[in-house]
Amino acid sequence: VQLQASGGGLVQSGGSLRLSCAASGFELHLFAIGWFRQAPGKEREWVSCIDISERTTYYADSVKGRFSVSRENGNNTIFLQMNSLKPEDTAVYYCAAEDLGGSYYCSHDPDGMDYWGKGTLVTVSS
Repeated sequence: VQLQASGGGLVQSGGSLRLSCAASGFELHLFAIGWFRQAPGKEREWVSCIDISERTTYYADSVKGRFSVSRENGNNTIFLQMNSLKPEDTAVYYCAAEDLGGSYYCSHDPDGMDYWGKGTLVTVSS
């Protein structure tokens, strides 16, 4: 069972990046997915989440209107489109999978996640 976030990199302020979260060893479409980030010297922060069917998505206020989460269940992949990036978005981004029994819901509680992926570093220069 493995989750892997990818797509990070260095981008200028105002730029865009698209992160991917790929799963292997389990069916990602059965899980709600959360995106989290951790900046240097700061605590882990919830960013966004999506339920099993894209009916429900939530965003932290800090990224609302700039980030968009989606999923391609057929490819076992989740995406986080990040636009209008700011230097304060600089962090290691992680995806995590949560089994909510097929409900159309997603949470922002890191303690509820069942699987965590390795992170991908996003650096936004000013």
